[in-house]
Amino acid sequence: MRMDQDPTLLLLMYFVVPVWLMAGFADWLCHRATNIETTAGAKESAIHLLLFAEAGGPFLAVLLLEVNALVIAFMIVMFFVHEATTLWDLSYAVTLRKITPIEQHVHSYLELMPLTAVLMISARRWPQFLALFGLGDEAPRFDIAFKANPLPLAYIIGAVVAALLFAVLPYMEELLRGLRANHGRFVPLAARSSTQ
Repeated sequence: MRMDQDPTLLLLMYFVVPVWLMAGFADWLCHRATNIETTAGAKESAIHLLLFAEAGGPFLAVLLLEVNALVIAFMIVMFFVHEATTLWDLSYAVTLRKITPIEQHVHSYLELMPLTAVLMISARRWPQFLALFGLGDEAPRFDIAFKANPLPLAYIIGAVVAALLFAVLPYMEELLRGLRANHGRFVPLAARSSTQ
């Protein structure tokens, strides 16, 4: 099937990925509005970078590799790791800064877009998804191989550049801002006393 005739692929490429990146950028704007550097500090920013890495690894795997049982398993495991880190992040942040209704709504997208991606990609590779659990007619494949029919190079470059511009760089800036505001400490002194 040609790419322009594959609705799930088009939705993944041009809806799920952009919405996920826009939500990440909106979350960064929410953090700026609540002065994260003086409230929760660089520790929360480091957690945000960890969250991006946990979602970014599967993103790169699906972008570049043949999606088989191994890649699907990696996506599923990283989704649950991401959820656990999200709980840690919110448990830390909620005691130190205001999390507005808008930020809470943005978090919904940051959790739902990876889940949507896992579901859509699993549906696209249903025999390998079933094989992962010992079901279906195919044997699970656990090899690491680049896509036989890669996505357009322009899309890959655009997606990686967009991830750098709307996720990595803003959260790196947030981390550095937090370290500068607290003289290199990950946790502001006021936050240390309130969490003890």
